Amino acid sequence: MTDIFDDRACELGEGPLWHPERQQLFWFDIHGHRLLSRGPEGPQEWGMVESASAAGWIDRDRLLIATETGLFRFDLETGSRDLLVEMEADQADTRSNDGRADPMGGFWIGTMGKEAQPRAGAIYRYFGGKLERLFPEITIPNAICFAPDGRRAFYADTPRQRIWTVPLDAQGWPDGPSEIFADLRSDGTFPDGAVVDSQGALWVAQWGAGRVVRYRSDGRADRVIDLPARLVTSPCFGGETLDRMFVTSAWEGLTDRGAADGQTFTVDPGHTGLPSPRVLL
Repeated sequence: MTDIFDDRACELGEGPLWHPERQQLFWFDIHGHRLLSRGPEGPQEWGMVESASAAGWIDRDRLLIATETGLFRFDLETGSRDLLVEMEADQADTRSNDGRADPMGGFWIGTMGKEAQPRAGAIYRYFGGKLERLFPEITIPNAICFAPDGRRAFYADTPRQRIWTVPLDAQGWPDGPSEIFADLRSDGTFPDGAVVDSQGALWVAQWGAGRVVRYRSDGRADRVIDLPARLVTSPCFGGETLDRMFVTSAWEGLTDRGAADGQTFTVDPGHTGLPSPRVLL
């Protein structure tokens, strides 16, 4: 069953994060330059001074937030932010996109051209106070997530319609070549954001298809959840027992925008997720 979790329509909703200490969902409207939330106290919203797209939690009151110019420590109580590290700050034509904390306390974040220029972006990892580029020449980085044991990462380049997987070492750094995990070209779909459940399966939002698809660890799809928005962007698990799934969506570029496009939804996935790891600074 699908319900509307929040009806504030986002032009480009992205980056849902369930904060385990606050029991609260956070997400972004990238083009609207805002951070949104809904929790026990109801809806909240913070204006961003530039495009922001992804977050990890540092502690109860602070998030790590990725923007078009860098990674920031953001205080939820005061709305203040402190720069941790610049990221493509000298490139006015790129911005951040999909990102997620890894089980070792690092944070992976992708960048892309603001007009989706081919191969203008990259995927980085922030760990130990430093930002390292992992994968260059990415057009639209998405589906960044991690196996339950933290020894494998997943990522996608949306227009290339493929999801890759790469082994990680004990500190969370790539430890071998990337291999194709799932090839979506055969069904004509485009991978967007993704999250891993407690069984190690990948739940992938499919841009333009209005659905989230579960891929088992062998790369085969075994469940489809249809949503009322056409441009679904990213799922995450949440709720007290992590048995709910929240899904963001967008209305960017739609000439026949419907009432549900851009809203944030909650569904019963029939599986449980994993708590989002803390980002260690």
